[in-house]
Amino acid sequence: MYSARIKYYGFLLSLLFFVLASCRVGIEEAPVDLQKYSGWEAYSGTKDGMRYSSIDQVTTSNVKNLEIAWRYSSGDRDSLNRTQNQCNPIIVDGILYGTSPRLKLFALDAANGVEKWVFDPAVEDPGATDDPLHFYKVNRGVMYWQDKGGKDRRIFYNVGSRIYGIDAAGGQPIRSFGVDGYIDLILDLDKDLAGSGAYIVNTTPGVIYRDLLITGSRVAESADGAPGHIRAYDVRTGKRKWIFHTIPHPGEPGYESWPDKEAYKKLGGANSWAGMSVDENSGIVYIPTGSVSGDFYGGIREGQNLFANSLLALDAESGKYIWHYQTVHHDLWDRDLPANPNLVDLQIDGKKREVVAQITKHGFIFMFDRISGKPIFPIEEIPVPQEALPGEKPWPTQPIPTLPEPFARQNFKEEDVTNISPETHKRMLEIYKQIEHTEMFTPPSKAGNWIFPGFDGGGEWGGAAVDPETGILYVNSSELPWAMVMVDVPGEKNADGHARSDGNRAFGKYCAACHGLDGRGNGSSSPSLENIGKKYTPNDLKGIIDNGINMMPSFRHIPDSEKAALVAFLNQTEAAPGAVTIEVPKEPANRPNDSTSSILDQVPYQMAGYNRFLDEDGYPGIKPPWGTLNAVDLNTGKLLWKVTLGEYPELTARGIPATGTENYGGPVVTGGGLVFIAATKDSKIRAFDKNTGNILWEADLPVPGYATPAVYEVAGRQYIVIACGGGKIGSASGDEYIAFSLPE
Repeated sequence: MYSARIKYYGFLLSLLFFVLASCRVGIEEAPVDLQKYSGWEAYSGTKDGMRYSSIDQVTTSNVKNLEIAWRYSSGDRDSLNRTQNQCNPIIVDGILYGTSPRLKLFALDAANGVEKWVFDPAVEDPGATDDPLHFYKVNRGVMYWQDKGGKDRRIFYNVGSRIYGIDAAGGQPIRSFGVDGYIDLILDLDKDLAGSGAYIVNTTPGVIYRDLLITGSRVAESADGAPGHIRAYDVRTGKRKWIFHTIPHPGEPGYESWPDKEAYKKLGGANSWAGMSVDENSGIVYIPTGSVSGDFYGGIREGQNLFANSLLALDAESGKYIWHYQTVHHDLWDRDLPANPNLVDLQIDGKKREVVAQITKHGFIFMFDRISGKPIFPIEEIPVPQEALPGEKPWPTQPIPTLPEPFARQNFKEEDVTNISPETHKRMLEIYKQIEHTEMFTPPSKAGNWIFPGFDGGGEWGGAAVDPETGILYVNSSELPWAMVMVDVPGEKNADGHARSDGNRAFGKYCAACHGLDGRGNGSSSPSLENIGKKYTPNDLKGIIDNGINMMPSFRHIPDSEKAALVAFLNQTEAAPGAVTIEVPKEPANRPNDSTSSILDQVPYQMAGYNRFLDEDGYPGIKPPWGTLNAVDLNTGKLLWKVTLGEYPELTARGIPATGTENYGGPVVTGGGLVFIAATKDSKIRAFDKNTGNILWEADLPVPGYATPAVYEVAGRQYIVIACGGGKIGSASGDEYIAFSLPE
């Protein structure tokens, strides 16, 4: 009997252990809470940046039946194709909130696209938005907040340097927010920039955490750029609650890493222009940053340059530093972190890991533990070339993840030059050989470097989508080389010995980096300035310099004497200061006077221009694919599949397989097994099977949708909506939103 009791109690004990073990397994392997992914109430869908929708009405089986449910036109595209619309709209309680090319904010019935109200910022600030010559400031989304009772509901969105607080119900400014309804990003930077004309705007929305609005900014990338500090504001009052100095001040973390202890007084940049993500459970906000101003020459900013090119983890409530990881040290290649990161829970080696995944322009994915900041997979510091321009001190190593596998090609070799035709191959090979350096992270030089993936990526601001059920990341990539050639900053005289005019010097100082030393530009993003004086009056030119136009930022901060000289130079259509397009330019005879106090005058070298490697027909000078969509398993780090994204119909008609195109805007992955993405130059939106990469559906758009779709549901019906703005890389401009759904 005693033995029987032992067996009985042993059985009960075993059963208890089994139950406890089952509960433990259930805790560790609990299914993902998909309910939080059923809406689209924040930029990229949710504040964790996932670009995922759990709605599964549209599936791999019925996606072929998608049709246009509604179209909405704001009516304010620019007929000269200078406007864009990169907005990823949000949907709250059946109302869609989005922006137009002229940055009007609107509310639509999300079921039928019927307009409910429009807020026009030109009414609030006529001088900044109503002149067709003025800068069409890009906006990629809006933020939503409501109080606990739901009575106070607000939309926050960026228009240039302003962040407006708008009543979500009626579309009117909330006058108690900030100054008469807005906050000015030029203020509250711990540096007096009021009235300076400093270029500080925002293109991508920040995040809302509880009752805080956390935001970054876009600043000028020249050496005199403004600080890019991160700030949080009270959503009710607009008062600043905290600031994190991305170029550290004395006594702050990272300050000791700067050899120049007054760098924080002199330098700008290290800004977060690409958005951010927040973990509302842990209260940590994750912020990607760009490089310190200015790009390409770092002799004025010796050292590693913290906290530029870093993923920052800050306490969202206080802004206090928790951890960081720098993905590029002492950036000389404009390798800003281009998109907000993805916060995902994974199963790695049988263990649940809370992970933050950050894509980069150069095609890598960096992954870290969200709490500790420790890399999920090893990251190696690899020695890189050190031969550099005089005065430059490159960092000796750069971090390269061992996993995940890169989603873009990393090298551009001679055998990679396009073979679209024998004649084109010969011409492009001749140009290829003019540029000496092909290795990634070779310091900028007069001999030239191939930047590949290009300055726009690789990964770009459209970001990546992650399926929380599988841990698979989906990201699109452009695979286009750009040529970077450095030249001396023009001196007091031309190479022929003649004195250089004040306007000519100003052109070389402020304009040549984008428009080229010859003023002929680089396509639609940096157009030719030849004969611009015949197109615009002197007052027009001054307005463009002060306010910017298209993607050109404001140069209001230029001293009046230089501005007047530059206007006269452009209006007289004099020859621009020297050299030829992509070929290695000749050096001017004289160097600038380095004794002046302006930090710009301390920069002895500049880039000859942003030059995409394109053939005479505008096609990339590299073998395809030119645009791809990629699936990466974050649990293992393995690249699962890669497919071309986009095509040129005229090449397809010639029997050339789909090549892909340069692309801007991100993907969305859904519970129905689909990846939706527009982004391509061929004006289409497509649906891919998320498991195989096969195209299951595509539809024509009026102009390219250089934006990320939003996925939502109203009254039991699923919709996929895309902003069709065009305007980039030579595309026609548009002003429509188009929503697709299954037939009723």
